Amino acid sequence: MGFPVVHFEIGCKDKDKTAKFYKALFDWKVEEMGPAAMINTGSETGIQGHINSLGHEPHNYITVYALVPKLEDSIAKAEKLGAKVVVPPQEVPDMGRFSWIADPEGNVFGLWEAFER
Repeated sequence: MGFPVVHFEIGCKDKDKTAKFYKALFDWKVEEMGPAAMINTGSETGIQGHINSLGHEPHNYITVYALVPKLEDSIAKAEKLGAKVVVPPQEVPDMGRFSWIADPEGNVFGLWEAFER
């Protein structure tokens, strides 16, 4: 089984300004959802994403998320391979859990475990 990239996240300081930019550039549909703005790229084959303003560093980033069957197992494997945990497992209510790791070169990558539906 592969681990497909299933989501992307764009970090920024000003969520509204950033959403306006991407809506105008790509004609993406953006809908407020709690502290984030969900992005519908309008594609059935492409991945969807969201815009997030954390309110602290890092402000500007783009992260992709790979779907993993069990978050803790993937984190343990990543650490064995030299990665460091940047954000420990966090729950997104009714959706799943995520974590950010930094690979041995320092690139941040997201891991996503979806809740069973």
